[in-house]
Amino acid sequence: MTPPDTAAHPAAPDDAALLALARSALQTEIEGLQAMAARLDARFAQAVRVVLACRGRVVVSGMGKSGHVGRKIAATLASTGTPAMFVHPAEASHGDLGMITATDVVLAISNSGESDELSAIVPLIKRMGVPLLAMTGRCDSTLGRHADVVLDTGVAREACPHNLAPTASTTAQMAMGDALAVALLSARGFQPDDFARSHPGGALGRRLLTLVRDVMRPLPATPRVPPEASLTETMRAMSAGGLGATAVVDAAGVPIGIFTDGDLRRLIESRPGADLRALRAGDVMHPNPRTVRPTMLAVEAADLMETHRITSVLVIDEDGRLVGALNSHDLMRAKVI
Repeated sequence: MTPPDTAAHPAAPDDAALLALARSALQTEIEGLQAMAARLDARFAQAVRVVLACRGRVVVSGMGKSGHVGRKIAATLASTGTPAMFVHPAEASHGDLGMITATDVVLAISNSGESDELSAIVPLIKRMGVPLLAMTGRCDSTLGRHADVVLDTGVAREACPHNLAPTASTTAQMAMGDALAVALLSARGFQPDDFARSHPGGALGRRLLTLVRDVMRPLPATPRVPPEASLTETMRAMSAGGLGATAVVDAAGVPIGIFTDGDLRRLIESRPGADLRALRAGDVMHPNPRTVRPTMLAVEAADLMETHRITSVLVIDEDGRLVGALNSHDLMRAKVI
């Protein structure tokens, strides 16, 4: 039997050594970010102003790992109020440069600043009169010298133990992109509801865009009885409605009370052996029920229900008339909570 080649397949380090390697990598990246933050100067503010003045889009470009970072930066900008797109620099030399217009701003990313693919298109970008922002670890590089504004993302060393694999440098690029996006969204007055409009399919979009009317049970599906209804009729309406409660409404359709499963249980427990058939809805209802409007955010209705420890609320129109109901199951189905 041929013995295993231990030189080609060294034994894996123990847990302590692996944790030490991870902490060392993280510490290297933390130090790189701290140094970059300390170097931040007026050029960053200038870059923000260039983008704010842009009437088109921010076109982000980069090769290799910088390209992967660039795609994320473009996505972050686009989702926070700054129209942006990614263009691969190699493809730009073969026709995609036509995606860039005179109203755009180009953000080129290269740690060395000497990427051949970027260097090939920089003169064309300059000839178009398009502002060029550079994100590079070498401000004196070819890219740095041609850029209108340079954002210094240099790091002392990579987190890779051989100081080769882009690690700390790509973290610095990513963080600088986030800083740029945050500064821009603040300058634009970008609010959570603006963010939600660009994320309608996400959890935040559902929370900030879903209204009570979108998830409530309409009036025909809302159990309701008049105050003179017998307890038996009230319980029958409650069971048929599947809401765990029934509204008690006056002749004008205005809710004057609510009767819930919990109210029924407490009523039975408080009067053991008593004949409850003579009771009316008006006798057993909980007066002044909690209500919401159809135009209220569903998440606000959820907060109201949580605050008052209730599972259902009645929905009323501007005249106070009952138009529907909402309970916690409706909110969970809509993924609002």
